[in-house]
Amino acid sequence: MSDAVTSDAVLARLLDLHPKLIDLSLDRLTRLLDRLGNPERALPPVIHIAGTNGKGSTGAFLRAGLEAAGQRVHAYTSPHLARFHERIRLAGELIDEGALAALLAECEAANDGNAITFFEITTAAAFLAFSRTPADYCILEVGLGGRLDATNVVETPALTVITPVSLDHQGYLGDTIAEIAGEKAGIIKPSVPVVVGRQDEAGLKVIAERAARQRATVHALGADWSVRREANGFSVQYPDGLLDLPRPVLPGEHQLENAGAAIMALSLLGHAEERVASAAVTRAEWPARMQRLRHGPLVDIAPEGAELWLDGGHNPAAGEAVASLIADMEEHGSKPFYMVCGMIDTKDPTGYLEPFHGLVRRVYCVDIPGEKATIPAEDLMDAALDADLDAVAVEDVATALRLVGGEESTDLEPPRILICGSLYLAGGILRENG
Repeated sequence: MSDAVTSDAVLARLLDLHPKLIDLSLDRLTRLLDRLGNPERALPPVIHIAGTNGKGSTGAFLRAGLEAAGQRVHAYTSPHLARFHERIRLAGELIDEGALAALLAECEAANDGNAITFFEITTAAAFLAFSRTPADYCILEVGLGGRLDATNVVETPALTVITPVSLDHQGYLGDTIAEIAGEKAGIIKPSVPVVVGRQDEAGLKVIAERAARQRATVHALGADWSVRREANGFSVQYPDGLLDLPRPVLPGEHQLENAGAAIMALSLLGHAEERVASAAVTRAEWPARMQRLRHGPLVDIAPEGAELWLDGGHNPAAGEAVASLIADMEEHGSKPFYMVCGMIDTKDPTGYLEPFHGLVRRVYCVDIPGEKATIPAEDLMDAALDADLDAVAVEDVATALRLVGGEESTDLEPPRILICGSLYLAGGILRENG
């Protein structure tokens, strides 16, 4: 039996503990953490990040900057793409298989068969790992919402960050931006400073009110820090000065503000010197966020010379950001643009796809392999048609790429192809495409 089977077997058993009825609360997790000796109270200084879009990118910029400053950094993110191990990074390194399997088994034993969600019990495992490995900082990314998220058992973080809030997970968080922002703002703690990215007016009002009640100083985009695109990079203006920096390694105009939020956070942590800030924006790694695929079976199937891109964004705000990036690419060299899209049924497919009107020639709609909650390809095609896009349902991603090759045989320029719509789809692509 391989090591990988050992951890996968424990993870499969943990899925069986999931409550029959979902209620967002922290009671199950706090009970388990008590049995484990409350490891959440023994973490290095925590940077807690919530938001609808940009959490992962902001955390990646922040981690790259702190590591460039010589700091050891834990990081907890979700969901994973190819392997669960991606969720837990110990002092800069992904958790190894032996340690992960042992931690999961320890949490399983302490839970003693009680109902608990997969995210709650695996968060407990992450806290155990972080409490036992020395580090200077711990970056925690919220899984869902904020106020009742499993990561919010940390009582006194060093800093909180709220990235842009938009409509997503309405079934759990509320139907309006204000309601959702209220849930995200639940991570704000008494007297702990909070960095705030671009917000809808209603969302910012809710966040500011929560911060005022908690006597937490707000450092908001536009009021306290700003970013500006420059010819050869971008600049960040913040209370302690002005930094002229290279373009972020993660593509897209929205990444300028995510990088700016990370640099504002670095400033509050005492690590915003130019060398560190430059490393933050040029060394960050965050897969499946407009990631260029350059090798592997799918690249071989795609038309010769094609650009093949992968993005896991899945809500209307993510669609707007990616469409803006594609439009910017078109300004610097027009190529026939096609999309291969798969989404899960808790998302708004028409809202995600609408921003691509006028950009994409055709959307190839696919099921997400192995995902019970996938939107059937035919239904996704209907949503694309509702967005006034040319769309067709196909068997899988490989079929879509072959069809693009057939359509593009008479074009002078090789196509640009975006595989998109879901982190679950993106994870499968990365596993299969090596």
